[in-house]
Amino acid sequence: MKMNIKILGTGCPKCKTLEKLTTEVVNENNFDAEISKVEDIVQIMNYGVMGTPGLVVNEKVLISGRVPSKDEIKKLIEKHING
Repeated sequence: MKMNIKILGTGCPKCKTLEKLTTEVVNENNFDAEISKVEDIVQIMNYGVMGTPGLVVNEKVLISGRVPSKDEIKKLIEKHING
């Protein structure tokens, strides 16, 4: 089943960095994932995220308010591949 990954952010530099890193991780590891960007502040708040950027995998908020390392992103995605 294809994973659904969302980057929550209004377009700030940190949000763009998280999107870039996540895309690189997905491509480098051949993860079967679809990445989309959520820029609407109301939708972002619906996830309970008060600080951007946010990383959402299969509708679960995994990170908010900071940019994780590529290694951390990879580990988080791997944890959710089968769950």
